[in-house]
Amino acid sequence: MYLRSFALLIVSVVLSGITPTATVAQSVLTRQIEAQIADLEPQVIAWRRDIHEHPELGNREFRTAALIADHLRSLGIEVETEVAHTGVVGILRGGRPGPVVLLRADMDGLPVTERADIPFASKVTTVYNGAEVGVMHACGHDTHVAILRGAATVLAEMRDELPGTVKFMFQPAEERTAGG
Repeated sequence: MYLRSFALLIVSVVLSGITPTATVAQSVLTRQIEAQIADLEPQVIAWRRDIHEHPELGNREFRTAALIADHLRSLGIEVETEVAHTGVVGILRGGRPGPVVLLRADMDGLPVTERADIPFASKVTTVYNGAEVGVMHACGHDTHVAILRGAATVLAEMRDELPGTVKFMFQPAEERTAGG
């Protein structure tokens, strides 16, 4: 599941800057990217489970934003934080001319108590609209963040060959802003 989504995302970004007649180059590049993704997949799964276990409501994604910003900086990607309160934007400038591509992931969890019996289930609670509630990732935002972190990792490793610029936007409060 992760590998296919991850591969499709990265290959489509990279190939967007290669001419349609470069099919041999595309084939070689695609295989290289798929090998990098296969190596990184366990880390992407670990990131997803960590984020799943530590969800945060919209505009309260402080831990998630810090993890993302630190990771992007470690890759040498330009980082802007506190975008729309807790959002993060990373800018990766490729070594070749090409388009600017934006990749987006939403970060927020929902005020829902998790009932799944998994080792990384959320046990987080918070006050929302005056009541104590559980918080969980019920819509896949944990997966979105993990996959986009993985895409940033692979693309940063190939920055010299990358045509154009990739912007990584980690959006806060996609579901709603946090209540009282």
